[in-house]
Amino acid sequence: MNELQKQYTKILADYIEEQTERNLYIGQNFIRQLLQKNIAPEEVIHIHKSAVEEIIDDFPISLRHAYDFLIEVMVHYGLALSEHKSLLQQQEEMQLELQVATNIQNMILKSHVPKIDGVDVGMISVPARKMSGDYVHFIDDKNRYIGIAVADVVGKGIPAALCMSMVKYGMDSLDYSESEPERVLEVINRIVEKSVDDSMFVSMFYGRYDVETSTFAYGSAGHEPALHYKAASQTYEELVAKGLLLGILPDGNYEQHEVQLQQNDLVIMMTDGVTEIRTNLEMDAMAIITSIISEHKHERAQQIVDEVFKQLEKMQNFELSDDFTLVILKKN
Repeated sequence: MNELQKQYTKILADYIEEQTERNLYIGQNFIRQLLQKNIAPEEVIHIHKSAVEEIIDDFPISLRHAYDFLIEVMVHYGLALSEHKSLLQQQEEMQLELQVATNIQNMILKSHVPKIDGVDVGMISVPARKMSGDYVHFIDDKNRYIGIAVADVVGKGIPAALCMSMVKYGMDSLDYSESEPERVLEVINRIVEKSVDDSMFVSMFYGRYDVETSTFAYGSAGHEPALHYKAASQTYEELVAKGLLLGILPDGNYEQHEVQLQQNDLVIMMTDGVTEIRTNLEMDAMAIITSIISEHKHERAQQIVDEVFKQLEKMQNFELSDDFTLVILKKN
């Protein structure tokens, strides 16, 4: 430090005497050396103060006090700056980890909409943030059955995504589309209850459509009720089935019901991010949703879900407050 003090004193003295661009350039290079040596801001000010006291004989006592005050202030500034840089670095690392986790989630939980004669399926799932707590899983045998699971983790972020990966693991483990909804929910419940943290729960609606008999069997684990649109009467009916959230008890019991679908009937499955929209209109969310669907009921299923999302997103000023997932099954 003594050598640095001597160097700076000479640099400052030369500048006071000559005041040229070359003197400034030398001073700037010296500061770069201090940065490379990780000299703290308050130490730089102390070096400057000592140089001024040595160069100027009658250095005013008031300026000494002013420098002392600045040194104390810069001590705290240096600490705050160091903490700020550390927080920024941590934030960058977290953002990087979150992006990696998001990419993995998108790859692992990617869903493919099935195509079977006699039925049309549309699906949209948009996360409110980078990582989604919603999940849609399809099972089909390319011929007769389509199974549709719509799930929502009670939680957000990376823990919710990890929990949802266990749901996918469970769905993959019973990848046969003729499975009864009550059986599917019982199996997934046991997997979630054993595999995830006690603070994490999952709601799920599972439906199975039989193309040959045109019946839709369904069960629910504490999930948002689906809707059955009856084209003949142009009315909507909730598809309610009792059942606890997945992961609460190891032996959950789940009701199973079924409805008969007629031509152009719709089954509308969703998460609470769809029904809990915030709008300035004096209509409840479900009335808005059914109004949009009724207006576009003659279109293909994918066009209907896209239109519902587009209009609801606009009503919320294009800011989703929760993950948005909507699936519509339409009987042709």
